[in-house]
Amino acid sequence: MAYDEGLAERIRARLGADPAISEKRMFGGLAFLHEGNMAVGVIGDELMVRVGPDATDAALARPGTRAFDFTGRPMRGWVVVAAFALSEDSDLHAWTDRGYAFAAGLPPR
Repeated sequence: MAYDEGLAERIRARLGADPAISEKRMFGGLAFLHEGNMAVGVIGDELMVRVGPDATDAALARPGTRAFDFTGRPMRGWVVVAAFALSEDSDLHAWTDRGYAFAAGLPPR
């Protein structure tokens, strides 16, 4: 599955200056990791965001979100945000910052 390079570029513009951020091809898309912990990723034209188990329900209450279920089983702590909910940079930044904050709070891998 290809991923939206334009969305990836928008994420790079937000996170790219941080030396703790790296990129890795995963899940048929592109993942952005903070010191080895995945923060956000792009699959197709959607954004995967690591929000943590305690924030999953609140994140799923936001427009354009659904549970991340890559294996057919929903994964708590992760949400997928549809492309239509990312059209404004402020929306993308809010989600990207959320994933970054969670990943940055984890021990480096």
